[in-house]
Amino acid sequence: MAGCRGDQNKNQNPNKVTVMIYSEYFDPSMLTDFQMKTGYKLHLELYEAQEEMISKIQTSGNSQYDVIIASDVVIPQLIRLGFIGKIDTNQVFNRRNIAEQFLNPPYDTTNEYSVPYLWGTTGILYRDTTLSPSKVSYNTLLDEKRNKGSFSLLDESRSMLSMALMAKGYDANSTDPEQIKAAAEFIKGITKSKNFLGFDGSVSGKNKVLSRLNWAAVVFNGEAMAAMTEDPTLQFAIPIEGSFMWVDAMLLSSKAPNPEGAYAFMNYILDTKTGAKLAKYINYATPNKSSLNIIDSVFKKNNVVNPTRGDISRLVFLKDVGEAVEFYDQAWEYIKRR
Repeated sequence: MAGCRGDQNKNQNPNKVTVMIYSEYFDPSMLTDFQMKTGYKLHLELYEAQEEMISKIQTSGNSQYDVIIASDVVIPQLIRLGFIGKIDTNQVFNRRNIAEQFLNPPYDTTNEYSVPYLWGTTGILYRDTTLSPSKVSYNTLLDEKRNKGSFSLLDESRSMLSMALMAKGYDANSTDPEQIKAAAEFIKGITKSKNFLGFDGSVSGKNKVLSRLNWAAVVFNGEAMAAMTEDPTLQFAIPIEGSFMWVDAMLLSSKAPNPEGAYAFMNYILDTKTGAKLAKYINYATPNKSSLNIIDSVFKKNNVVNPTRGDISRLVFLKDVGEAVEFYDQAWEYIKRR
């Protein structure tokens, strides 16, 4: 039945592959390159934050998308909701290029649902050449007596609540309702600060720091690197208390109209040269071991893109918290309530 459905969907729109993806997360030159190499036209449906992505799928259905690129922390939820289906790994022949540490990940232990796209970290982008990144804590940003101007937080519920948990000395993956409540109160207090300018996507936060509208913003390291390339006076820090290490993965929509095109996209991204080109353009680390063999040493030694061992020791993966997700949802609703 699955095979019949796949053939039927393919015939509905066999020449286009639709990918739901974070904004500014793809090299535009690869649109043409992908079509030349596969024969498929590539259409990108953009989103800024995980909640927006899930809302789009819930509103319009997932039959519009072939591939969904999402962060590791939401993958178990997408599986439970039935939005993504199992991947026929035999059709993703370039899986052989995936580095060993990205196989059997905690969010997909059987490698049935995901193929890694890029990986990175979350931290603070700020404008202050006198402040060493090694001395930045969450309180540097959040304490009115210590911050030096306006700032924004990332518009992602789990990331920000886990950030608050870490800032208070708790486990970033806590399932304790009282600790999650305390984290919510912590962020609620921040939103009342005269310097707090709201919740933004990583791209928007980066742009506000670049334009000097914000002094600082919580962003992904790739956006930080892009900003620092444009303005070398900016700095990026993994806070002293720690932060998150995440993997964005390619997922097969359970109602993909063109599953064969979806597999073509996955193989294209996992190609050695494509993987290297993507990583360098987007400024994120690649999970592709063959791409690492051809990426220049300057890029590999860039500590914003590729964290130091010291930084990695303070990074954690955000895990599926099971039924405790209800506490996180309630906490975020409380925070966003004006």
